[in-house]
Order: sequence, then C-alpha cells, then structure tokens
Amino acid sequence: MQTISAFFVGIILSVASALGLHHSPTLAELPVLPPAPGVAATPATGSPQSSPVSQINSPSSNSETLLPPDAHADIKVSAGLSQAQLLSMASDAFADGSVPLGDYHYVTDAPKKGYVYLCNVHKDNPGSMVNGPWMHGSTWNYLEKVSIDGSVSWQNAKFSDYISGVWHIFTGNGLPVGYPTGVFPVASTDDAAKYDKNPNTITAQTLSQKLPASPTYSAAPYCMGGEVGVMTDGVPLFNAFDAGLRDAPAHELQDSCDGHPQGSGEYHYHSLSNCFKDVMVSTVLGYALDGFPITGPEVAPGKFLATDDLDECHGITSDVKMNGKTVTTYHYVMTRDFPYSASCFRGKPVSMQVIAGAGPQGQQSQSSQSQGMNQSAQESGPPQGGAPMGSPPQAAISACVGGTGTQCSFTDDHGTHSGTCQSIPTGQVACVPH
Repeated sequence: MQTISAFFVGIILSVASALGLHHSPTLAELPVLPPAPGVAATPATGSPQSSPVSQINSPSSNSETLLPPDAHADIKVSAGLSQAQLLSMASDAFADGSVPLGDYHYVTDAPKKGYVYLCNVHKDNPGSMVNGPWMHGSTWNYLEKVSIDGSVSWQNAKFSDYISGVWHIFTGNGLPVGYPTGVFPVASTDDAAKYDKNPNTITAQTLSQKLPASPTYSAAPYCMGGEVGVMTDGVPLFNAFDAGLRDAPAHELQDSCDGHPQGSGEYHYHSLSNCFKDVMVSTVLGYALDGFPITGPEVAPGKFLATDDLDECHGITSDVKMNGKTVTTYHYVMTRDFPYSASCFRGKPVSMQVIAGAGPQGQQSQSSQSQGMNQSAQESGPPQGGAPMGSPPQAAISACVGGTGTQCSFTDDHGTHSGTCQSIPTGQVACVPH
C-alpha cells in the first residue's frame, strides 16, 4: 500500500515533463489513409458545435483546454473483421473460470501480446497481501473469488459524454451511474476483510476529460501509465496491475460490480464489470485515453474473444455501434483473461489520467504519471525517480491534531502546502496537500 511520503515526493517533481511519453521506433509508417469512418459522431441538426452522445445528469461544461489531436499522418487500418471471422476466432475457453495469472507481465521497450507496455516501472507494496483460495499457482479462478459485501446506490452520480468539434468530451464525478458499489472501507465482518482490508472510502471526483473524437491509428503503439480510460457509466478504468505489478483482478478484491476505491476515493475498475450486461464485441463500454472505443468480448452466446485473438494492444478492427450507427473502427476489447483491457495505446493519448490529480494518496501528478507506473492508492508506487518510501514529514502530521477532514497546511524544505487531514496507510493522520 502506498505510504504518504510517495505523494509528498511527487509534490516537488517538475511538471515540465508532463505527457513525456515515448513512441517506440518502428519501420517507416504506411501510406496514409483516414481511420475507419464514423468514429466521430455527426453534429446534431441545429447544433453545429456539439452532438450529444449520452447525457446522464449532465454537469457543467468542461472548461479545460487541450492541444488539438496529433497532426501526424493517419495510418492505414486493416479492413475490419467480418462476423464470420469473429465467430471463427471466438470460443468459451474460460467458462470454468480458470484463467492464467498475469503477475509481472509487463514490457518497457516494445509492445508484446499478453503484456502491458509500461512507460516506466516502479514496484511498490500492494494493498492485498493474502492470497485467497481462488489462487491456484499460475492460474486463478474468477468464479471462486469472493467479493466485497454490500449494495450502495449513488443517487448523486453524474456522467455525460458528447462530441464538440474535434473533441469527445467527458464530464462527471467518477461515481457509477446506474450501478451499485460495495461497502467501503471494507467492514471487519466482511469475509473479504481477511484477504483485502481496503480502508478507502468512495468519494465524488471531478471528471473533465477531452479525447479526440476521431483518433489517429498509429502503427507504432504508445506506452501507458496506470490508467486506460473511462467507462460508459462514468467510472475510470485502470490497467491490469496493482502496485506490486501483480494481476490486480486476481489479487485485489472488488465488489459485485468489480470496482473498488483507491486512497483519494476514486472508484475504478481493472477488468470488465459484471454489472455490464450487454458485453457484445460491437457494444461500446468505454473509451481509452487515446479516444478509441472499448467494447465487450462476446461475439455470440457462449462465444468470447480472448487475448490470443487480439493484437499487442488488446484490440481489433471490426464493426462497432456508435451514436446509433454501425461503423468500422479499431477498438480495444475487454476479455476474461489478462491483461483484461488495453495494454498499450494505438493512438497518442492526450492524457495519462482519467481524473486529473486524482487524490494525494491516489494518482500521481500528471507529469510523474506520464513517465512512471501509477496505480491506485493501495496500488501505487512513488513518482518517477524512485524516491524512498517511508513516513510523511513530521510537519504534515503535526498539522492534523484536529483529526481527519479538517483543512490544514504545513511547511517543509520545499515550501508551504495546503491540504486536508486524512488517514494514511501507516495508521497516522497527516496533512495531504491538494
């Protein structure tokens, strides 16, 4: 579990390296051709600037300004797979629930099928340290795994996504729209507590994200940090790892919808949520941080795609239903087996976080995130630079004699920091900077 000092080290990192992703060298790019048509929705009649895709308790508009999509030449995308081809690929190989364990299956120099292509790596102490009876050596069984108890509805959940010019805009508060969560922190009476005592509380966030409405496919994939994209229920999707670079869906415990919160309260998934009932390969379940859609794995009843059927970024090109139309586009596929979702980016990501600055005990700053391996609070290591882990500064602890939830400030060698008093994994209460 991440200790607070990891975040304090992150305070002093320079943001000058923000989004400093490396783009792997490859063979010369192929002749240009626009990506598969229909990725961007057609503006609605009478509203030339924006076209609604979905509006659910829509919050205020996004005022963030990002640079336009990368202007490098589009790359030719292979013709989409037909339904017959998809059926020939699909199977029900994991019907018994047993899937290979993905611990430490990462690469840093070039993408590789079945591995997560990380921009940088740091291994920290994970939140869940006890293996449950669903772990079986080199495999684990998702049908045998216990889940966090409870069913909490979030009436204040908000999420909307719509097309505005060249952008696909997402706003919300990170809470699941239409689905319940378990009870967090995990109750001591929950049988899951003996395996994963997740102490974090789910809280509303500020989701304000702009992704390209017509993403550019790149023959040379981009590496990733700890986050993949945002799902259609407004919940962020993290990659397949916990802080120890282990298979998160296998080792960590989630609720009945396959989600859990990190240290700043950001609820998120690592794998396909059990609460999504339409998981067809043509159904959009979310969008990756490069703008390409994320779909389900089901081709037909009892027929599912798996990692072996996909490319090194965990995707294919086929027909997808978007904004009421069927279009042929590249898309990532959620699968039952590791790495569960996108393992690298086929387009240039405009951000490395779904929710910018998502919490002092959770996600790192965007600059460190773009260069390092970032995970959730009980899942993340220190920012880029390999800073040592330990206790927070004494000044941060002394600033919180009034208990948790109060506003606070403290001064150290790096200046004065304002924040909120919060409980941290060491069991102490410390001033956590905003």
